[in-house]
Amino acid sequence: MKNVTITVDEETARWAKVWAARNDTSLSRMLGDELRRKMERERGYERAQARFFAKSSRNLKEPDSRYPARENLYER
Repeated sequence: MKNVTITVDEETARWAKVWAARNDTSLSRMLGDELRRKMERERGYERAQARFFAKSSRNLKEPDSRYPARENLYER
């Protein structure tokens, strides 16, 4: 584990201490858990993006067919 020093305003610090006490955890644990969740969400997004771009492209229409006319798609 690595110790980190942070600076927050008085109101935020007071709220965080109360929240941690109500949830039977330490302020340090609360912040560590939140940072880990953010890191995992970001990594998950990056992995999903890499999987998406690794797929080969595909045609949106059948071979030997035409795309619909613009007028048919956007009739008013």
